[in-house]
Amino acid sequence: MNQVYEKLQNCFKSVREKTDFIPEVALILGSGLGEYAEEIEVAATIDYKDIEGFPVSTVAGHKGRFIFGYVNKVPVVIMQGRVHYYEGYPMTDVVLPTRLMGLLGAKTLLLTNASGGVNKEYKPGDFMLIKDHIASFVPSPLIGENIEELGARFPDMSDIYRKELRAIIKEAAKEEGVDLREGVYMQLSGPAYESPAEVQMCRILGADAVGMSTACEALAANHMGMKVCGISCITNMACGITDQPLSHAEVQETADRVASLFKKLITASVTKLGER
Repeated sequence: MNQVYEKLQNCFKSVREKTDFIPEVALILGSGLGEYAEEIEVAATIDYKDIEGFPVSTVAGHKGRFIFGYVNKVPVVIMQGRVHYYEGYPMTDVVLPTRLMGLLGAKTLLLTNASGGVNKEYKPGDFMLIKDHIASFVPSPLIGENIEELGARFPDMSDIYRKELRAIIKEAAKEEGVDLREGVYMQLSGPAYESPAEVQMCRILGADAVGMSTACEALAANHMGMKVCGISCITNMACGITDQPLSHAEVQETADRVASLFKKLITASVTKLGER
């Protein structure tokens, strides 16, 4: 058996020993959204450290656990704190949680993140619906022997962030009175923030926002047939767009400031995704 798939299966068995909950929607929470998981109707909680072979998040503000429960009767699994490539894990470990949520039953994946604005029309606190991504600057999670049990060797990437799901989220945002931009997200490796020249490169290549996660998760989920959608919170303008130096404190401050509005958008989106 493929070693990556064997590890995934061991994690699946470990979770199933603790809960038989079957989610419909999987949700990965980015910076500033961690508390959202505790505001839903919780059915079960599993710390990452209690799952055999599971990578553990080391970033401040990421609690590191799965929460199973309901958002307005929609069964969900929430990843409260993600794993990043810059933490030193191989890319197959970074996307293991995403694949695990798919094996547990989730058909739809809603990704969220804190990102830097590259589009000069954006401002901190904006929300961007991801319509496409650029993941060419981080290793693909599909490199190596293909896991046939999950998907094809050469998966189609023409509609990663499904148009049908984006339409649902736009409708949810409109009903809740939440302004929502739409753009392209680029993932770089981190953990250093991008240089002004790198930010200029991102914009030239067509990115509207840049961050250190998400695209690899979307790629892995799409490979295994999950329907993917994503929302970025623009927590700061990327380096060189303004003269202000960047810091994680600024990212967290902006994320916290708009957290209530983001939670409102997430709840409405998940509810509608569950109704479709």
